[in-house]
Amino acid sequence: MTFPSLQEQLDLITKGAAEIIPLEDLAKRIEKSIATGTPMRIKAGFDPTAPDLHLGHTVLMRKLKHFQTLGHTVIFLIGDSTALIGDPTGKSQTRKPLTREEIDANAETYKEQVFKILDPEKTEVRYNSEWLDQLGYAGIIKLTAQFTVSQMLEREDFHKRFQEEQPIHVHELLYPMAQGYDSVALKCDVELGGTDQKFNLMRGRDLQRTHGQAPQIILMTPILEGLDGVQKMSKSLGNAIGIKEPPGEMYGKLMSISDELMWRYWVFLTDLPQSAIDQMRTDVASGALHPMQAKKNLARTITAGFHSEAEAAHAEENWARTFQQKAIADDLEEVQISSETLAITDSTVRVAKLLVALGLAASAGEATRKVAEGAVRIDGNVHKDAFLTVTELPARIPVRLGKRAKLAVIA
Repeated sequence: MTFPSLQEQLDLITKGAAEIIPLEDLAKRIEKSIATGTPMRIKAGFDPTAPDLHLGHTVLMRKLKHFQTLGHTVIFLIGDSTALIGDPTGKSQTRKPLTREEIDANAETYKEQVFKILDPEKTEVRYNSEWLDQLGYAGIIKLTAQFTVSQMLEREDFHKRFQEEQPIHVHELLYPMAQGYDSVALKCDVELGGTDQKFNLMRGRDLQRTHGQAPQIILMTPILEGLDGVQKMSKSLGNAIGIKEPPGEMYGKLMSISDELMWRYWVFLTDLPQSAIDQMRTDVASGALHPMQAKKNLARTITAGFHSEAEAAHAEENWARTFQQKAIADDLEEVQISSETLAITDSTVRVAKLLVALGLAASAGEATRKVAEGAVRIDGNVHKDAFLTVTELPARIPVRLGKRAKLAVIA
């Protein structure tokens, strides 16, 4: 098999990497792959703990795709057995265990969503129950004998809980060992993970050495910030973009991010090589490319990847009509709201209550501030009054807060 050159591979592989351990070994492993015509084996594990994924989850999947594009074997590992434990990374208390039925249902959803990024014909999908469930009592004892309790307590979250006299259950100590054994079972050359996974990823290197395998290279990516550009992307924080969201909603959310965050999204959420992104930044700095156009290109690229080119183009056109030409888009998300919910009296409704009901503001206080700031548009016009007159029902009212808009259907 013929592979791209070492430099071409490193340009794509190292894009967005926070740390590679050890970097020099990665180059050597790639050179060996090129010389022998043998693809490397690349693994990223995902515990199916929730049914829906957001763009933050796709950072590792995107990096898997980069290896896949270069001709290497990628393994999408579903941690159906480790999910029974629950990854304690970053947790101040023991996770609530999932049932096998919940795990299986989530795993099917994960497979459906991951193939929006990876090529299903070239992806090796594995479940770690294949080997972990077969270890048995003797196998588990042998596995745990490779580590000490003090070594486990070196892990930051375990150490913190120990110091604060918070419970650490014995089964939680098994998680990094089980994840490490996955690398042995799959004979991995490279394992991908977030920076918060470093302790677990290193255990794979430990166990591969004791099993006579060359220790895997670890490639870690940062945790992706959400729409606010501050906190990590999370549905619970309301700053996430779900990969199953409608194209118009996805495009609109991407256009709402800051120019600074845009460059991180180009790095972590697209397949463009780092050299091409650097050139784009140079063009923006020189004035050859307007930052708004760079952001439109980003929004269209990501939206097309999860939907289609035609749907992305339509979303772009509607966004332009709504926010640049001040017209009403024909595919704004409709939100059905009852007049009782809005407490309409004397044909008037409090705008703050309407914004909260539409999901455009998290609280009435926030909504009131945004109205006063002139950040709210109703029917395309800035609306700074606390109340809105609704002369007849049902009513269809386009409402925009900042760069997000929805159509209120009041009956």
